[in-house]
Amino acid sequence: MKAIVLAAGYAMRLYPLTKDRPKALLPIGGRAMMDYLIDQIAEISEIDEVFLVSNHRFAAQFRQWAEAAPAVWPRLTFHVLDDGTDSNETRLGAVGDIQFALEQGKIDQDVLIAASDNFFTFSLDEFVDTFRHFGCDTILGKHLGEGSPDLKRFAVAQIDASGRVTSLVEKPQQPQSDIAVYALYLYRQDTLPLIRQYLAEGNNPDAPGHFPEWLYPRKRVQLHLFEGECVDIGTHEAYQEICKQMESSPKG
Repeated sequence: MKAIVLAAGYAMRLYPLTKDRPKALLPIGGRAMMDYLIDQIAEISEIDEVFLVSNHRFAAQFRQWAEAAPAVWPRLTFHVLDDGTDSNETRLGAVGDIQFALEQGKIDQDVLIAASDNFFTFSLDEFVDTFRHFGCDTILGKHLGEGSPDLKRFAVAQIDASGRVTSLVEKPQQPQSDIAVYALYLYRQDTLPLIRQYLAEGNNPDAPGHFPEWLYPRKRVQLHLFEGECVDIGTHEAYQEICKQMESSPKG
């Protein structure tokens, strides 16, 4: 299994913090935000390589980070892939960057895909267990509570009694459930060619939730419900709140 970390966005809502530094390398509790994600990826014994997709503006900073990474996570090999874009207007989009990583990394195995701006501290072991148990593509979700205003910011899923996705809508205006889908995905090897098909058909290359929205009517997609905290750090308020939490924690 390989891991793809999506870090090619420009995080304009966090300016000026992210004008000259990628969001994934902002400090939280004395470490880069990215470090916490890699901690969790490193616990998955099947993963041996991490492909980090950057835009051209920040590729050098990620390469510098990656040079030091093996000292912290010696079992993993890191690759920084520069997608060649240099502005928010020319970005490939998350799904476009997934396909870019698959091609550049010549990836032909099961893959974990993670957005670099989700901050979480729970283990991914149960997520991987669900993927293996059902033998199908698996996405990560959580009940946010009926009527939560945050639901409109996520892909929202409906599932049957077995956890199979029966409906999935990216950023719905009228959410039909309270299950928010986070930007962590496990895709089977035989699903990877469908990402190319999805893009070739002219579908939305941006938000990563659009691909499983397209996928679930074609293949079984399982949803793993997690308990714990997973924060999409997209605003100054969210970033400051996480920093305060980490500073006040025993490990902060």
